[in-house]
Amino acid sequence: MLKKIKAIITGATGMVGEGVLHEALLDSNVESVLVINRKACGISHPKLKEIIHADFFDLNAIEQQLQGYNACFFCLGTTSVGVDEETYYKMTYTLTLYFATTLSRLNNDLCFCYVSGAGTNSSEKGGSNWSRVKGKTENDLMKLPFSKVFAFRPGFIKPTEGLKNTLSFYKYINWLFPIGRAIAPAMFCTLSEIGIAMLNCVNSSENRKVLEGKDIIAFAKLL
Repeated sequence: MLKKIKAIITGATGMVGEGVLHEALLDSNVESVLVINRKACGISHPKLKEIIHADFFDLNAIEQQLQGYNACFFCLGTTSVGVDEETYYKMTYTLTLYFATTLSRLNNDLCFCYVSGAGTNSSEKGGSNWSRVKGKTENDLMKLPFSKVFAFRPGFIKPTEGLKNTLSFYKYINWLFPIGRAIAPAMFCTLSEIGIAMLNCVNSSENRKVLEGKDIIAFAKLL
C-alpha cells in the first residue's frame, strides 16, 4: 500500500519547481502540498498551502508550519553564471543544507529530493566550481538523518506545456528533444518525468541514491 504524500516544495516560482508542483497536484496519492516562496506562485488548489517567506537563511518564524510532512522536493537554485564563487556557495550549499537540516530535525520520516544537475562532481575535486559545490551539497545531504535522500541530475529538460515559468529560450530549442532522446536518452528527460520520479521516490525501496538522467526516466515508471 502506497504511503500518502505530504510534500514541501521549494522553487515553485521557477520552471522545475512549478513542474514538480504541477505533477504533485495531479497525483491522487498526494494528500497535501506546502510551497515556500519569496513571492506568490499564483496557483490555487484545494491541496495547496503557500507560505511567503523572504529569508530562507532564517526559518525560525515558520518552523511550526514545517512539521508533519514526509517529503521535500527542493527545486530552489541559482545559476553560477555571473556569480562569484562565495555567493554561489552560499546560495547553493549553505542555504540548501540549512533548510534541509531544519527539516530533518522537524520530521523524522522525510524523503528529501534535491535538484542538482548533470555533470555534478561527487569527488568535490577538480572540474568547475559549480560542479564541486553541487557535489558537496549532494554528499552532505546524504549524511542527514532523513529516511531517504535523492539527488536529481537532469540534463536537457523538456518543459511541461502550458506552465508559465518555462524559461524563454526553451521555445527555440525544444525541437532538439526528440532527436536528443533518440541519440542520448540518458541526457534528455521531461519535466513531467522529474516530477513523477520525485513522487515515486517517496515510496521507493531505495533510501540513498544519485539519479542521473536514465535513472530519472526509470523512476518515473517505477510505480
